[in-house]
Amino acid sequence: MFWKFDLHTSSHLEALLDKEDVTLSELMEEEDVLQECKAQNRRLLLFLCQDQCMQELVRMITTEPPAGVEETKRFKYPNIACELLTSDVGVINDKLGNEEPLLETLYAFLEQPTPLNPLLASFFSKTIGNLITRKTEQVISFLRHKEGFLSLVLKHIDTSAMMDVLLRLISCVEPPPLRLETLTWLNDEKLAQRLIELIHPERDEERQSNASQTLCDIIRLSRDQANQLQEISQADPLLTVLESQECVEQLLQNMFSGERTESCIVNGIQVLLTLLEIRRPVVDGVMDAQGFERSYTVNSSILLAIQPHLVHFHQLLLEPPKKNPMLTTLGVLEEPLGNTRLHVARLVASLLYTSSASHAVVAQELCRLSTMDLLLDLFFKYTWNNFLHLQVELCVAAILRPCTITETPTSEPSIVHCEAWEDNDKIQSEGGMRRGYMGHLTRIANTVVHNLEKGPVHTQISSLITELPEDYRGRWETFVDQTLSETNRKNTIDLVNVGTGNPRPSSEDDMESPFPKELTLQQAFSDYQIQQMTANFVDQFGFNDEEFTDHDDSTFKVSICFLQANTAVFEACSKERIQPFDDDEEDIWEEKEINYATQTKSRNR
Repeated sequence: MFWKFDLHTSSHLEALLDKEDVTLSELMEEEDVLQECKAQNRRLLLFLCQDQCMQELVRMITTEPPAGVEETKRFKYPNIACELLTSDVGVINDKLGNEEPLLETLYAFLEQPTPLNPLLASFFSKTIGNLITRKTEQVISFLRHKEGFLSLVLKHIDTSAMMDVLLRLISCVEPPPLRLETLTWLNDEKLAQRLIELIHPERDEERQSNASQTLCDIIRLSRDQANQLQEISQADPLLTVLESQECVEQLLQNMFSGERTESCIVNGIQVLLTLLEIRRPVVDGVMDAQGFERSYTVNSSILLAIQPHLVHFHQLLLEPPKKNPMLTTLGVLEEPLGNTRLHVARLVASLLYTSSASHAVVAQELCRLSTMDLLLDLFFKYTWNNFLHLQVELCVAAILRPCTITETPTSEPSIVHCEAWEDNDKIQSEGGMRRGYMGHLTRIANTVVHNLEKGPVHTQISSLITELPEDYRGRWETFVDQTLSETNRKNTIDLVNVGTGNPRPSSEDDMESPFPKELTLQQAFSDYQIQQMTANFVDQFGFNDEEFTDHDDSTFKVSICFLQANTAVFEACSKERIQPFDDDEEDIWEEKEINYATQTKSRNR
C-alpha cells in the first residue's frame, strides 16, 4: 500500500537545516516553517528550542520593529514568531514555561510605557494565554511573585488585549483547587474594586469601556463555572465581592459623581445589567422550557444598593447628557433619545423582572417616581425608536407578572392605548405613515387583555378598568372588541377554515383536528416550502401514492395532511395579500410599432 513508501520529498527547509550557519531569519522566510513546526519536525524543533532562538522569538513579539519598513512586512517576523510560540507543541511550551529568563523577557513587555502597540499586545496576550493554559502552575507561580503584575495590566487596560490576559487567569486555570487559589490571589489584589475605579467620568472612554467589559465577563464566567467550585464547597471570591452592596454602591457613586458623562453611565449600567441577569440564552447545552439556561438568583444586596439611586436614573430620563441634532431618514431629530436613556430603560426592565426579597422596595420606589409614566411618554414621543419600544413592552409585561404590582398602578395606559390607536388611524386615513410603535403597542394591548381575562393580577386590572370614567371605559371596551380584535385577525390565519374549507367549530372542545387553530403567514409560507421540497423528494426517488398510503406511521400521515392543508393556506393568503394587476394595464412586453404618437402617449402618462 502507498503508506509503506516514503513519499515525503526533502523540502528547502531541510536543506537550510543542513547548513551550519543557518539563521532564524532564514528559516522564518520559508513558507512551510509553521507547518513543519506543528508537524513536530525534530530537527526544526531542536533548532528553535535553543536558548538563543527562543530569546529571539520572544524579543520579536515584545519589541517594536524598526521603522522605515513597509507596514505589511514590518510585523511579518513578529507574527510568525507568535505563531511558532503558540503552535501548542510540547517542547516549545516546556522550554518557554520552565525557563525563567524567557518568562522575564516576555513579562518585560508590560513594563513598557503606554500606549502599547495593539498588535504586539495581541501577540503578548496570545503567548501568555497559551502558557496559562498549558503550563499553568509554573506561570501562575511566576506571576504571583511579580508584585506589580496586576497594576501593570490595569495600566494598559485601554488596550483590549489586556482584558484577555485577565480573563485567561479567571477561566483557563485547572484544576478547581488551583483555580480557587488564583481567584483568591486576584481578589486579595482588589481586582474587582480596581476595575470599578476605572469606570469614572475622569477616565478616558476606552479605559472605561474595557474595564466595564472585563467586569461583565468576570461575572458571567464566574457564574458559569460555579459548579466547579461546588466540588470543593467554596464560593467564587471575585463574584462574592462584585455582588456585594459595598461594591455596587461604589460603582454607582462613580457614575453619578461630578459631570455625568454618557460613557461612564452607559458602561456602569452594563455592569448592573450583568449583575441583574437571572437567566442567559442557551447556545449549546440544556435549556429550560423557555429556552434559557438555569436561573441565577439575584443577590438582594444588589437591589438594596441600586434603590437609593433610582431617583438619579429617573432624572437621567428627564435630563440626559446633551446630544447634537441627528439627521435621520425621516428628517432632523432635534433631541435624540440617546444611549443613556435607552440603557436606563433597559435597567428599569431588568429591575422589574428580578425576583428577590428586596424587589418590593425597588418597585415601590419606581411607582413613587412615576418612572413608567415617563417611559410611556418617551415611547410615544420617539415614534421610530423600536429599541426603546421593546424595553417599554418588557416593562409592561414584567409589571403584570405575579407578585410584581405592589401599589395600584395608574389607569392611564389603557386610555393611552385607545388614543394612540385613534391618532394613528387618523394619520393613516390622511395618507400618512403608520406609526413605528404600532406593532409593540399591539403586543402591549394583547398582554393587558390576556391578563385581564385570566392573568395572575386580573382582579387588580379589572378594578382599574371599572374605575375609569364611563366615556374612557366605553372607548377601551370598543377598542378591545373591535379595533384590537380586527388587528389580531389580520395578523393571523384560521388554518382549519382556510385549509380545509370546513366551517370553524363552535368551540375549542368541538375541534378534533390535529392542526393548530391559527397559523401565521410566515408559518404557512415556511410549511408550503417544506411541502414543495417533499414533493421534489418524492418525484426524485420514485415513491408513489400507494407507498405513502401503506405507511404504518400515523404521524407521517398527519404530516402529509398538514402539508396539503398548508397549500390551500398559502395560496389563499397570497391571493388576499397580493393585489392582482389591472387587466387594462398596458403589457410592456407586447411587440408594437414605435412611432411619434405612441411615444407622446407614453410621456403624457
